[in-house]
Parts: sequence; structure tokens; C-alpha cells
Amino acid sequence: MRMTQFLASKLKNFSNLPKEYMERSKKQVYWQTPKEVNYLPRTVERKRFRYTTNRPWTGHFRQQNMPGTVRRKVLVEPIEDWSFFRGDRIEVLVGKDKGKQGIVTQVIPERNWVIVEGLNWHYRKVGGEKEFPGIIIKSEAPLHVTKDIRLVDPSDLQGTDFEWRFTEEGEKVRVSMRSGRIIPVPETNNQTHDYKTPNAYIEREKDTPGAVVGEITFQPKLSTFEMDIMEEMGIKEERTPAKSYWY
Repeated sequence: MRMTQFLASKLKNFSNLPKEYMERSKKQVYWQTPKEVNYLPRTVERKRFRYTTNRPWTGHFRQQNMPGTVRRKVLVEPIEDWSFFRGDRIEVLVGKDKGKQGIVTQVIPERNWVIVEGLNWHYRKVGGEKEFPGIIIKSEAPLHVTKDIRLVDPSDLQGTDFEWRFTEEGEKVRVSMRSGRIIPVPETNNQTHDYKTPNAYIEREKDTPGAVVGEITFQPKLSTFEMDIMEEMGIKEERTPAKSYWY
């Protein structure tokens, strides 16, 4: 259970890419101290980014957040328990598609947005140049999760409010406030670039087997790294340590 929770905390629900990869891809370091013992670790880097529908690991995101550019700050209300995932069926509450239902294809928690397939769309022109007028494409605009959409109850396919509850087995689930039916997290949310479902993944030659990953090899001890090395190599300490005073 702890290993599952650890791996889940390392993954983003909208892409299943590690958080460390996200941070490295968008990091912009302007200056940092040399990695020497006589320097304190100090770094001057960009802290504020403008999040849009372009994901942080893409070139479009880096182009929108080039070094030296200052964008208007966007205030976003934090959501403690994120409740919308890829593959969810939702109902639109605003706009020209009010009352229609669709499937969530993309989740942008940095702005509390979701993109629904075929709904809340508009036309926009891309690729325009001096000698080429560009082309018109159909693009879905994001919807705000707190006021623009709501989940659909799978028992009657009607929009409903919900809350998080725990089952008798300790699993955290979404429950419809109207019917009491559990609204499961779609299997689409678990898809990655390597497999559609974890059970369908085929281990390759260079993959670490699951049994090796789950094996517990660390034994906690009240000893330092040097003491462990000496124990492994059969080295015994015969020197008498010098007296030290802490007052």
C-alpha cells in the first residue's frame, strides 16, 4: 500500500509523467553559486510561470515563458482534493453547450481547467504568414471545474454533486450525493505513453522486474555509511578516538 501511494504521489494525473521530469523541463536558472565547499548553495531562478493549455514539458510552454518575459499574474483557488480525471463523463453548466455531456480529454490542475471532447469549441487561425493566410482549425476551450461543469451519475446519466468517502476496505472513492452510487475513476486516467493498462504492459529486456522493485532490501541500522562499509569488508576499528568536549 505504501509503495502504491508513493508511486501515485510521483505521477501527475493528466500525463503520468514524473514530477521531477516536469520540474526539470520548465526550470530556468539565471545564476547559481559554484558547487564548492566554501560556497553556500544559492540559486536565482524563475519562480512564476504562466500556465495555459500547453503542458510544461512542451516547447510551446517554454516559448510562452521565455527568460525575461513578465506575464500578468493569474489568481487560482487551490483545490484540496482534485476530483476530475481523464475519461470522466461530465455535464456542461455554462455557455452555448449548456446541458450537453462529454468526455474529459485533458486535465490542467494548475488553472483548475479541463478540456472536454467536442464541447465549448471555437475556430482559430494558425500558421499565418506573409505569403500564406493560414488555416482554420477547431479548438476546444478549457472549462473551469468549480463552476462550469459537474460529474454525471453513471446510474441515470444525469449531472450530480458528489463527495469523497472511504469504503470498508479503506479505498477513497467518489460518491453521488443524489443516488449514493460510486463514481469510479476511469481506466483512461491510468493510461501512459507505454501501455493502455498496467496489466497489458510487456516487460522488456532492460526493464527492472516487478518482483525486484517490490523486494525490501534496506535494513535500518543505527550505524553510519562508513560503519556499514567496514562491516561488509571485515574491517575492525582498533584506534582510540580522541576525547571531545561539547561544553
